Amino acid sequence: MVEFAGYSMPIQYESIIAEHKAVRSSVGMFDVSHMGEVIIEGEHALDFVQKITTNDASTLFPGRIQYSAMCYDDGGIVDDLLVYKLDPKKFMLVINASNIEKDLEWMRAHNTEGVTINDKSDEYSLIAIQGPYSQKVVEAVFGISLDIEYYHFIYGKFHSEEVMISRTGYTGEHGYELYFKGDEDFACALWEELTKEGKEYLLKPCGLGARDSLRLEMGFCLYGNDIDQTTNPLEAGLGWITKMKKESFIGKEAIARAKEEGIKRKLTPLLCIGKSFPRPGYEVMSGDKTVGKLTSGTVSPILEQGICLAYISTESLASGEPLEMVVRGNRIPVEVTKAPFIKK
Repeated sequence: MVEFAGYSMPIQYESIIAEHKAVRSSVGMFDVSHMGEVIIEGEHALDFVQKITTNDASTLFPGRIQYSAMCYDDGGIVDDLLVYKLDPKKFMLVINASNIEKDLEWMRAHNTEGVTINDKSDEYSLIAIQGPYSQKVVEAVFGISLDIEYYHFIYGKFHSEEVMISRTGYTGEHGYELYFKGDEDFACALWEELTKEGKEYLLKPCGLGARDSLRLEMGFCLYGNDIDQTTNPLEAGLGWITKMKKESFIGKEAIARAKEEGIKRKLTPLLCIGKSFPRPGYEVMSGDKTVGKLTSGTVSPILEQGICLAYISTESLASGEPLEMVVRGNRIPVEVTKAPFIKK
């Protein structure tokens, strides 16, 4: 157990590798109640969400979810988040646990639309069920047939209480995230029921270690490692959630300027050649020149090979010259690849 964003969190229950492989081959379960939930409500809720996020929230309808980001005026990333449209005048923003206070302060400072911004993080619990057999487990617990498209949500009942069943996750596998209110006893009862129904599918509880290695195999960004206030969405490979055709959003002008001037560096997936364990902070070199730095790295339990993300200068990427990672003075060859590292 470790301290994380004010919570005591498990790194692992059994082992990171065993939990990782369970999610890829059967089913794993994560307690991610530390995530932040903020409710935006009011006549101009859509206008506010449109202004503070990079994606186009006008395309959402009740029951639909969107991955997005919030940016500072200079284009740096405040946070990445999920936007849930609950009804025409109500949204739920799911934000990173370590950013809750910062995000709330930033949202409130930009609230010129008169919306209500309510932090409900302490009221919600969140359990993620991920893996090929996740649907069977969730269907058994809620007694319903689940035919939810990716990035959509519905509601189910457990012990007569409402639970949001969201077809989302941070692993790249088929999975669900279950949002619900209620006390610890209710949360524990749901956890235990999921454990019971998952037994025949060899369900394993999973900690932060497997959550990190699973997301990295898919090339998903982690705030604080791969993206932060010093990175903009275009260099982080998040152009697909940055809708420049929107009339306006905070940071749009700076991002447009960066695009026009040309991106100087790019978040790049790298495969390690030979045995090595890549770690954040390692330098990447091309010849005698430092051209980048690792932001995330691990040994993939599926590939049994080092994988990492690094910001590499676009000039170096364009040259196609060999790259090497510096590990305690030794230079290890790395190869530019495409995310995800494992093909689904």
